[in-house]
Amino acid sequence: MSFDLPKAFKDFDEARQNSFIAMKELKESGKKVVGTFCTYSPTEIIKAAGAVPVGLCAMSDEPIEEAEKHLPRNLCPLIKASYGFALTDTCPYFYFSDLILGETTCDGKKKMYELMDDIKPVHVMQLPQTSEGEQSFNLWKSEIVRFKERLENDFNVSISDEDVKSAIVERNNERKALKAFYELGKMVPPPFTGSELLSVLYGAGFKFTSEAITSSLEEIRENTLKDYEAGNRKVSEDKKRILITGCPLAGATQKLVAAIEENGGTVVCFENCIGIKSVEDPVDESKDPFDALTEKYLNIPCSVMTPNNKRGEMLERLIKEYKIDGVVDMVLQACHTYGVETHTMKKVVNGVNETPYISIETDYSQSDVGQIKTRVAAFIEML
Repeated sequence: MSFDLPKAFKDFDEARQNSFIAMKELKESGKKVVGTFCTYSPTEIIKAAGAVPVGLCAMSDEPIEEAEKHLPRNLCPLIKASYGFALTDTCPYFYFSDLILGETTCDGKKKMYELMDDIKPVHVMQLPQTSEGEQSFNLWKSEIVRFKERLENDFNVSISDEDVKSAIVERNNERKALKAFYELGKMVPPPFTGSELLSVLYGAGFKFTSEAITSSLEEIRENTLKDYEAGNRKVSEDKKRILITGCPLAGATQKLVAAIEENGGTVVCFENCIGIKSVEDPVDESKDPFDALTEKYLNIPCSVMTPNNKRGEMLERLIKEYKIDGVVDMVLQACHTYGVETHTMKKVVNGVNETPYISIETDYSQSDVGQIKTRVAAFIEML
């Protein structure tokens, strides 16, 4: 009997669509909620406090017009959408959040958090500019401890080292299950389309218990493999294998994935915040929990760090492991760190067996869909 693969993938879409009901029930049960915007957010500390972490809405252009009444127009759409949802009270997860966790990843976000603090309590973690050196390690560790103390004070709880260790094990199990699933993309041909892969990567953030996340991922992986071994193929072997890197991608920017899939390509790997960037490496469970968390989060290869050699090293490895034909670097308008880094990433990508590379700059509108399709079609045709 063939497994209904589309239904399995749809489960993660439904989890995202229905998650506000689950969130409402958690709130009614007395749970505290902390809204986050970034992969640098140490969610283990939130879980150790007995609270629930949730990624906040930032992937639609709907509230941007309202946000531009307070923010400059030539600002990254992710920041404007984040603030716009808060300002218009149209993000259910922001509504249910007791505390918002921000971080100084870029100038636009850290100034936006100042405005957001007038709407909801915001705690901002001071992220160092470099992941290297003892000073950066000590600063980030002290920020993780300061965040723990803020949660203890605001939520009237006590967080022990054992609580943090237990939360680290939980989150590592989630990462392990997610990694086991997305690594199926190394198969030739892959057992899922890029859209289906993205729906799982994105939707996993809208299941609020470790058990639900881990069991769902293990189930969908097992059933995907069964379907594949039964001879069913969703993607033809001649499709060009694409890796997407760059800014966070979901919601309005799924237009890029659609353009790739409609023009002879298939996305087999997402090297960005929505994808594998933050879940590739687990937290070391053998170390002091705060040292281990500090090490784990500082090692995320984001363009806000300088230097950021780890991103290039990860891309070189992924291009080989996923047998990539071409790399698409998506940069959101006015995202300076990713925009400037395109020159370096092009050299890195081209250096791996002369792998072709293209940079696509876009925003959350749909006005450039035709232009993106044209550029992507030309790129895939030359692979």
